[in-house]
Amino acid sequence: VQLVESGGGLVQPGGSLRLSCAASGFTFSNYGMSWYRQVPGKDRELVATISVTGAVKNYADYVKGRFAISRDNARNTVYLQMNSLKPEDTAVYYCRANGYTWGQGIQVTVSS
Repeated sequence: VQLVESGGGLVQPGGSLRLSCAASGFTFSNYGMSWYRQVPGKDRELVATISVTGAVKNYADYVKGRFAISRDNARNTVYLQMNSLKPEDTAVYYCRANGYTWGQGIQVTVSS
């Protein structure tokens, strides 16, 4: 059972990144998926969530209109498209199969 995030890195304010999370070892299409983020000294916070079919998506207020979650059940992958990035979006981003397992996290740094 594994979730592996990729696509993080350093980006300038106003830029974009797309995170991917590849699942293996379980039936991906049976699980709602989420992205969370965490900065040192703070609790992990929910960024976005998507239903098993992708029909229902929800976002934290601080990313609405800037981030988009999607999934490809044929590729066992969930994505997070992040646009108009701000320095306060800097965090370690984690994907989660809801109620089941977490990825290891990937760093996103927004800085000039």
